[in-house]
Amino acid sequence: MPVAGRRLGAGAKQATDTIWMSATFKAAAILNRKIGRAPGSLERLAGPATKEGTMKAALQNYKVRMQRVLDYVDLHLDDDLDLDTVSRVAAFSKFHFHRQFTATFGLSVHRYVQLARLKRASHRLASNDAESVTDIAMDAGYDAPDAFARAFRRRFGQSPSSFRKSPDWAPWLAAFGPLDNARSKLMQIIYDHEDVTIRDLPSTPVAVMAHRGDRATLGETIEQFIAWRKAAGLSPETSPTFNIFRSERTPANPADYSMDLCVGTDQPIAPDDEQMKAGVIPGGRCAVLRIVHNTNNLEAAALFLYRDWLPASGEETRDFPIYCRRHLSVFPNVPVPEMVCELFLPLK
Repeated sequence: MPVAGRRLGAGAKQATDTIWMSATFKAAAILNRKIGRAPGSLERLAGPATKEGTMKAALQNYKVRMQRVLDYVDLHLDDDLDLDTVSRVAAFSKFHFHRQFTATFGLSVHRYVQLARLKRASHRLASNDAESVTDIAMDAGYDAPDAFARAFRRRFGQSPSSFRKSPDWAPWLAAFGPLDNARSKLMQIIYDHEDVTIRDLPSTPVAVMAHRGDRATLGETIEQFIAWRKAAGLSPETSPTFNIFRSERTPANPADYSMDLCVGTDQPIAPDDEQMKAGVIPGGRCAVLRIVHNTNNLEAAALFLYRDWLPASGEETRDFPIYCRRHLSVFPNVPVPEMVCELFLPLK
């Protein structure tokens, strides 16, 4: 027996495994003789299970390597992201990697990188008037502003300058559907009951901007929210950001989609402010699930809390919607893999 807390060396572990397997097969041989089973039965029975386990491990390793590529791209949008580079990150042959990537994600490496850079560029256009279109174009990988403008118009139906003045968010959301789908196709995120903690939280005063209606127009509301909090001097680093989900992500009638965008503050809201209203996220017990992957779609996390965790916990919900807090900063200030949020399910 190894000493508790000490890891076996490779040789010791191999020897231990060999002894265990030898003992197992000897016991099986005795049992086979007693019941008249052929000597090789254990091997035949164990074969399919062993093969299935090996295949699952190989598939998991494959997914991890592909995830590593997406994370690397998100973190190195300013670098040279050619096929040689990204295939080395995945440790796959460059002669096959482009086909592997396309088969896995439904779009090529080049298009994924282009969309990721255009997404960052569009955020910078909408959120920072001080940056020139030329600088944003160069950072997006284009040699000239006119080439960037053509690609931008083709993708979003607006020129960069027009988008900066008045973004049309419906085609923007549609354009980045393949980018979001690529990340969601990689693997189903699995949560465990141990990932959930229960906390007693204080009441939090917030300024609330309500979005009501088709989720396709949510981007416009988000932009208004960002502009308001900037004008109020409430940065994500110092004033927490909350989303209160008052409907399903995809209701049967798109017009029924409902969500509140909130910023933590106790400063008074002007009575004639048509965008923001004062509100409070009530204190109390909450089940909390921390999410450290791409946080754009929290549907899987919410489903786990409602379908798996809640019935097994013996807890009951109280009368306030599920909500989340987005920590520190949001894209484009930090890359996608570094985004963190906490999902709160209010409990009695």
